This record gives sequence, C-alpha cells and structure tokens, in this order.
Amino acid sequence: MSKAFTRESDDAPEPPVRPRAAPSLPPGAKNYLTPAGARKLNGELDELTNVERPPLAAAKADAEASRRLAQMDLRIAHLQRSILTAEIVPPPAAPWDTVRFGATVTVREPGGEETHYRLVGVDETDLDRDWISWLSPIARALLNARLGQRVKFKFPAGEKELEIMGITYE
Repeated sequence: MSKAFTRESDDAPEPPVRPRAAPSLPPGAKNYLTPAGARKLNGELDELTNVERPPLAAAKADAEASRRLAQMDLRIAHLQRSILTAEIVPPPAAPWDTVRFGATVTVREPGGEETHYRLVGVDETDLDRDWISWLSPIARALLNARLGQRVKFKFPAGEKELEIMGITYE
C-alpha cells in the first residue's frame, strides 16, 4: 500500500470537522423578525455565550466538549449574523383586515376544517406550532389577502380554496 493512504498515527484523534452553516435566507431576501422572535434570538444568544459556552471552553481538552463547543460556536455565529441583519417588524395598527408579516391567520378549508398559520421570520419558523416562514409558498399565498377573501393554494394533495376567517397579531 502506498504511504499516501496511511496516517502517521492511527491513534491520533481526527480534528473536528467544522461544517459551514448554510444561509437561511435566499440571496436578496430581507431578514424579517417579529419583536417576540428578536427577543427569543437575543435570549438564546445570551444563554449560549454567557452560560453554556464558558464551561465547554474550559474543558476543551475533552473531545466531546470540543465537538459540542464547535457546534455551539456555529450556532452563536448564526445567531449573531441573524440579529445583526434583522429587520424587526412591529404589528400594524388596527383594524386588522389584511394579512401582513407577523399575522396569525385563521383559514377555513372547503371541508370546514380551520387551521391557524402564523407568518414569521425564517429563524422563527416552527412547523409544530404552524409558524411558517413568510417566504413559504402558503405564506406568499396568504400575504395581502383580506378578511373574508378566498385564496387558492396548491397543496401536495391538490389545490384548495382557503377562506380567511380571522387575522390577529401578537
């Protein structure tokens, strides 16, 4: 076997791989955040940098701590970048008859089932809570719709007409 395919020491630990963080926004898109989302990201950044990171940095001789520290540093860099580029969008003044960024929209499907979607920033997206990115296809269909309006949206199961039943803001 060629020496080019062997290591000097097979016992030496491999250096941790630091994957590059993928950009969360497409080029040219604004980084909108709700005021609550900005507070949450700032709180997470504060918790990571002031509470969780110092003990890991002190124990970085430990391979697991070093790996976790590298992951944490990536998350901290992402949060810092996100907060730095954020445009915080306050809720619009009442009356709330048009869907805008930050809205919680209640829609009724043709079968009568109602669903609530909250249009939030990319870093606030939480599909388990039906918080959808303002860049998602369904959010784009709902944006600027008015109370009582019917909006067509093509779901994977087929196209449906959604009626805007309610619009609220936090």
